[in-house]
Amino acid sequence: MVVHDQAAPAPHACREPGDLTRGIALAHEAAHQPVRGRGDPDALLPPPAGPMAAVRRAIAESWRRSREAGVDGGVRAAPLVFDRDALADARGAHPLDRHLPLLRDLLRRVADESDHLMVVADEAGHALWTHGPPATRRAAEAVGLTAGFCWSEGSVGTNGIGTALATGRPEYVYAAEHVARVLHRWSCAGAPITDPDSGRVIGCVDVSAIAETLHPATVALVAAVARLAEARLELDMRRRDEGLRERFLPRLRGLRGGGLLLTATGRVLAAGPGPSAAAPDGGADGWCGRRLAVPVPGGAVTLPDGRAAVAEPLGEVFLLRLPSKRGLQERPAGGPAAAAVARPGAGPGAGPLLTLTLLGTDQPSARLDGAHLPLTPRHAEILALLALHPAGLTGDRLSWYLYGDAGSPGTVRAEIHRLRAQLGGLVHAKPYRLGCAVEADFRTVRRLLDEGDVTAAVRLYGGELLPGSDAPAVRAERDELAVLVRRQALDRGGADALWTYAQTEPGRADLEVLERLRAVLPPGDPRLPAVASRRDRLLAGE
Repeated sequence: MVVHDQAAPAPHACREPGDLTRGIALAHEAAHQPVRGRGDPDALLPPPAGPMAAVRRAIAESWRRSREAGVDGGVRAAPLVFDRDALADARGAHPLDRHLPLLRDLLRRVADESDHLMVVADEAGHALWTHGPPATRRAAEAVGLTAGFCWSEGSVGTNGIGTALATGRPEYVYAAEHVARVLHRWSCAGAPITDPDSGRVIGCVDVSAIAETLHPATVALVAAVARLAEARLELDMRRRDEGLRERFLPRLRGLRGGGLLLTATGRVLAAGPGPSAAAPDGGADGWCGRRLAVPVPGGAVTLPDGRAAVAEPLGEVFLLRLPSKRGLQERPAGGPAAAAVARPGAGPGAGPLLTLTLLGTDQPSARLDGAHLPLTPRHAEILALLALHPAGLTGDRLSWYLYGDAGSPGTVRAEIHRLRAQLGGLVHAKPYRLGCAVEADFRTVRRLLDEGDVTAAVRLYGGELLPGSDAPAVRAERDELAVLVRRQALDRGGADALWTYAQTEPGRADLEVLERLRAVLPPGDPRLPAVASRRDRLLAGE
């Protein structure tokens, strides 16, 4: 569970609201006076004495950020960022969607019995869900405090949602502490929610009400709700982790020199046995729970002790084969195929593992137990088809899948003979099939889509399957997978998944994807100019 920095206590519970409001109003005037020279490190902070003494430091710093963002006190309402369709997509793609009933149940009584409004926003301050009595909702709608509107500091200045997201801790904003004058009759308490997998803030839970009715202790309530949401997210993460360990731990245990299983977010799931697996703090178990740099497939990850390990993609995880203290892992003589032969009496994870990288590249590649294997385009097609048909293919069927009516079993036999020179006895005959475990990126994308994990599927989908291939069966699989990924990215993917898809070759020229990105990205998002520029070029026919 993520532990937040404790929020500073709000000093308003025993104060006379009128006196406090007048003091804050004077502080507003002082804060917006011309500041000292730019070289002065205190130039953007209000002076510590005089009217500003009434202002807490968290609020003074929020005023500074709001001023730098160009927010004017005369703003009348938060800006609309999501229309109805985009809002539905953003909700469905957000990790808090499945936990919304819990959040609503926890805060419903508070909201309904005390005329408060509950708001759940995403990491950019977009309000996704709201709940409260009708009269409170109507008053909130007048200032845009409803689903589909943006409550970042850069949009409306200091507020419970935007300020909590900016500081990364629970915050309470009282009446005239808001920059926008239209919000001076409101008070709000917000707490950020952090994803335990990535360590990133993914949203905020907020309770807002008319100033006189919201007690400062509400900040403790929303902080507790945020912690409970994080606990539920952590439970989901641990369930996923157990599934990944169950699937890949046998492979890890089969390594001779030790290794690590790493998530796509850089968390160590498990460490395999072996002299090189010991963590700097002692023992293989010392690795679990550590966070390393997010790996790039085939790239090196630097370990805490300075060693470098190659990140071998295994579906949605990475296998790091740890180098020994002498610099290299021991490997049997005889090349990759010999290295892949299982040791007598070894467990189920000790057999050879073939990993295929065939998406979005004209230079497909494979790794056999970590050893790189260059592939010709034809061999890549054969391996893709054998991975799609683990039970095997006859020579006639494989020939038709590769060449259509122009093929012949004799041509296939010649290609299989050449492939065996690389893979040894791992290519079996009658029928043709692979005698080893296979992890293919395109198969993993399909499985993730079937499981509903669109974000992970789009992240792994680097582009079309073997884009240069003319093999009939490869073309059919390529087209079907491309349609599935695109449709689910549009329907259920959210801004990050759409942006990732837009970086693929088919996504770069997809006008519908770019239009949707323009609708869901918040104002000021650094990705917006690139999206707008690419969209304009497509519309101009460039």
